[in-house]
Formats: sequence, structure tokens, C-alpha cells
Amino acid sequence: MKKLIIFVLLFTISFSYGQELNLPVFTQYLADNDFVVSPTYAGIGDNLKIRANGLTQWVGIKNAPDNQSLYADFRISNRTGVGISAYNDKNGNTRQKGVKFSFAHHLTLDYKSKQFLSFGLSYNINSFRIDIENFNTTYDIPIVDPTITDDRSNSNNNFDAGILYRWKAFFLSFNANNLLPKDLDGITELEPSRLLNYQIYSGVVIKSNANKDVEFEPSVFYQMFDSDKRSSTDINFKYRKFNRKGDYYFLGGSYRFLNDQFLKPLNIGPMAGITFNQFFFAYSYQLTMNDLSGFNTGTHMVTIGLDFLQNASNCACTKGTSQSYYR
Repeated sequence: MKKLIIFVLLFTISFSYGQELNLPVFTQYLADNDFVVSPTYAGIGDNLKIRANGLTQWVGIKNAPDNQSLYADFRISNRTGVGISAYNDKNGNTRQKGVKFSFAHHLTLDYKSKQFLSFGLSYNINSFRIDIENFNTTYDIPIVDPTITDDRSNSNNNFDAGILYRWKAFFLSFNANNLLPKDLDGITELEPSRLLNYQIYSGVVIKSNANKDVEFEPSVFYQMFDSDKRSSTDINFKYRKFNRKGDYYFLGGSYRFLNDQFLKPLNIGPMAGITFNQFFFAYSYQLTMNDLSGFNTGTHMVTIGLDFLQNASNCACTKGTSQSYYR
């Protein structure tokens, strides 16, 4: 009975908060793909960057969330970049799909001190659907409601906007996602109509004094939902080691907590990745630290990607803070 109660609670939380026409943010952005967090990163670097993510959440719990996503961004001029991202999210009998089209423009504030400012905008198309064909009868509900005759679905168009400031190896981005309220279309009054959420991502790339091919990157990611002010924070750390050809491997970890339970861990876990001949692979694991830890083995995510070499930009504003941007 306890296991059933935990699962019902888990499903309720996931349905209410997970399926909000948002791409779930775990550690995808740490797989050397800042474009996950913000459209402002589109076109930064000398590569056409493609990343595909597969994420399985709460392994061991039936019908737990499962997500696949694809990201691509590239520069179209010295100061301008574009990108596209798509995702497919499954959570029990709910299905969510979406695609984003992003545009970014980069400016030089001061060349000598290496200060740059970037603006980004995304147009989002999302769809949400409930699969009634998977509804099963139970002892308490021996028949499916005959009034339910088709899948209940809804679509939503929205916008994201962001700004990114870089000073040498320091970066700070602010994003407002889903600027428009959701059209509920009579599906349910329990669904939140305000999907607006804010994200802050900041960090610094530190070059090793002992070895110029080594980088350390501490960073923080903060997210808050406008509807009920719930928020969370990730504290991250990465270590990169480059070789003479520009290939590299990295090791890191992420520590997530809810801000109303300051520093009490919600998820914690390691990650690692490697690049070789423009091919990228990364794996991350997050261990659930709350009461659900006894009923699942954590969240697993795999990222694969390709970096296609482009010509270097004549503008320093598209240079990234790490060597990984211009291998």
C-alpha cells in the first residue's frame, strides 16, 4: 500500500508540474550544450553543434517519465546564430511533443576587456495529448467512461526570450520562457494557465596554471515557475582535459535542491563525456535523495553529438568561454 501511495503521489506531481509544455531540464545543458538553457547561445563557437539526448527518469517505477530531445545550432553570419530543438516526452498516459526555432544576435561591448552581450528569442510549438487507448479498468472502475471517445489533446504556441552577458571567462544568462499564457481549451481547470518560468545560468571557466590544457568550470543553474513560485537550484562542477588535437574529456557532478529546502539534496550525481574526431558522447546519472529513493534507481541520461567545423568568425563576440567552443 505504501508503494502505491508513493506512486500516486509521484504521478500527481509529474502530471501537474512535469507536463507544462516545457522541456524538462536535468543535466542536458552540462553535456557541453548551453543552447539547452538559452537561445542566446545559438551561433557561439566555430562549429555546427548537434546534440541528441535520451533521458529515463526514476528507473524502476512503472510509467515513469521518459524523454528524447534533439538540439542543433550554428552561425549564419559573424554576429548572428540560429538553432532548432525538438523533444518528445512521455509520462504515464500523457504525451508531449514540441519544437523550438531560435535566433540570437551577439554584440561586442568592449573588445579590450572582452565584454560581450547576446540576445536570443525562440518561437515554440507544443502539443499535449492524453492516450485513452491505454486506459485500463480496475476493481473500483470496472468500465472506462463511455463519454471518453477520443484522445484529449491541446496545442500551444509560445515564445522564450533571453539575454547573455560574458566577460572574459565569466558568463551570466537570464531567460523568460513561455511568455504567453496557455490556452486550456476546457481540458481541465487543474492545469496551470501561466507557464512562465525564469532561468538564471552563471559560471566561470578557470584555466589551470599548471597545465594550459586543463579547465575547471563551476556553475549554478536556477529555475523558478511564476505560477506558484516553486524553484530549484543546481550547483555544478566540471573538469576538462584537452589533447593536442583539441579533443577532450570531462568529468563533473551536479547537486540539485529545492529552494524552500535550502541545500537539502533532491538529486545528486556524476557525469562524464568525451569528444573524438568531432564526435561527442556523455553520460550522467542522478540519484534521487527524497522519499522516492527507495522505489527507483535514479535518472539516467545519455547524450551523443557531432560538431561540424565551420569557418571562424571575424567577430570575437561569437567566441565561447571554453576551448570546447572552438576546437
